[in-house]
Amino acid sequence: MIEGLRGRKRAATAQALAEAAFHLAKERGLGGFVIDEVAEMAGYSRRTFANHYPCKEAAVAAVAYAGIEAAADALEDVSEGRPLLDAVEVVLRLQLTTTGLSRMREVLTLARAYPSLEPHVYHVQHRMRLEVEERMVSVAAGRYPASYLTLLVGAVYGMVSSALEGLVDVRLPGDLPSRDAVEFDEFLTEVFMHLRTGF
Repeated sequence: MIEGLRGRKRAATAQALAEAAFHLAKERGLGGFVIDEVAEMAGYSRRTFANHYPCKEAAVAAVAYAGIEAAADALEDVSEGRPLLDAVEVVLRLQLTTTGLSRMREVLTLARAYPSLEPHVYHVQHRMRLEVEERMVSVAAGRYPASYLTLLVGAVYGMVSSALEGLVDVRLPGDLPSRDAVEFDEFLTEVFMHLRTGF
């Protein structure tokens, strides 16, 4: 019980620091603020910031992926023995909430303007993919080779990244209407349809 409470408090602190860093980065640019300002805005000390993030870039990147822990908990609801592709789709939809999608795109836009942010964004994306892959090992229950799991999860996340990075004309929640853009939910449905039919 104490460990659970401690973990939730730690996650809330990390999220508050990430939110402050993200707000400052959007308002002033990545070079327009220092760690002390992030800590002060969030109501914590610089030492507390250092306990959670190695640098302000890591904090900014983390804001878009605040749902990782919640999604990881939700992965427990994906039952073993479920068809693997169905399980991957459920987990992906748990991770990619409306708020999370908008934040991811904003962080990716910042990363294009500030290349020092890119490795931190890719690190968190990598963590998301690995969490899904690890959960899929138990769902697969030995029915598929490990290399298949890696390739499947990698292919799905590669397609999603192409949409988030603007390489595919996909409309995320909050985007202005566009004549040719496909809604993100529709895009995901299409991705999984192609994977299920093999083309």
